[in-house]
Amino acid sequence: MIRRANVRSLAKVNLDLRVLHKRSDGYHELRTVFQTISLADSIEIEFENAGRTKIEIDDPLGIPDNLVVRAANVVLQALRVRARVRFRLTKNIPMGGGLGGGSSNAAAVLLALPVLAGKRLELEALMDLGTGLGSDVPFFLLGGTAVGIGRGTELFELPELRPQSVALVCPGVHVSTAAAYAALGRGLTVTESSSKMNSFRAYVRLLGEVRSAGSASSLSVNDFEAAVFKQHPGLRLLPGRLKKLGATGAAMTGSGSVVFGLFDSRQQRNRAVKSLEKNGQAVVAAEFVSRKGYRALWRRQLSEHLRSPGTEWPPHSRYLRT
Repeated sequence: MIRRANVRSLAKVNLDLRVLHKRSDGYHELRTVFQTISLADSIEIEFENAGRTKIEIDDPLGIPDNLVVRAANVVLQALRVRARVRFRLTKNIPMGGGLGGGSSNAAAVLLALPVLAGKRLELEALMDLGTGLGSDVPFFLLGGTAVGIGRGTELFELPELRPQSVALVCPGVHVSTAAAYAALGRGLTVTESSSKMNSFRAYVRLLGEVRSAGSASSLSVNDFEAAVFKQHPGLRLLPGRLKKLGATGAAMTGSGSVVFGLFDSRQQRNRAVKSLEKNGQAVVAAEFVSRKGYRALWRRQLSEHLRSPGTEWPPHSRYLRT
């Protein structure tokens, strides 16, 4: 029997991002605040039990070493399931923009395949699989607002923020994450790590108090901005343009190149989008998606395959034999 699902794989922005130092394992020690937003890729999934595993993907962009396929392989192995799985991926999240599209795609596969297979993996096991696939993947197994430390894979959920409208300026510049880290020049020790930690804590405290990313944005920082703006000078003007159009905060997300602006209303955001589009900018309108909203979305898009009532996280398959 073939089981099908069509899921939306949401993007994220980094409301704050500090790079402290390079770790002995080759990764960098981070402090960041993640936030899911409504911009999404679409993944159509067909699952069928089979004698041997075969994974196919219809990907018009031909993304090399696609994380969708890698995620499918690792989760099927963890489930001890052999199956024929076919994916059709429609990309809406710009690649190389710092929005986490590939990581979100991988997390979507980790959430969906156990449900379609009639199996169960606890959240901790899924998080371990996600960590092996990429530093941003575990966050997309939670959604909403969360602090990420270490590589960004050690996560702490934050209280839900007030709704926020977002304008994403997508300059079409593909920023290599490895090159962005290299440009920072972080060594194994950084003398200003203590001050960075203190200012990050101050931002998180303020965010928790006001529950508004826009209101807390005066304390937010993205350490990648200086290095990326130096490599791509045209990006430097974008945060200022967004603020002139009414954004309460504006910053680059991740290692770039997308720059986002936070607006207090959709009407104000929509006016800013129209103004930027008139000047030739590629802009996408989006909204914050809370953790509650994120998980409700997942329950809706997998509803025909879930137990009722579906209140557990991660969602439980109705095909699961107890």
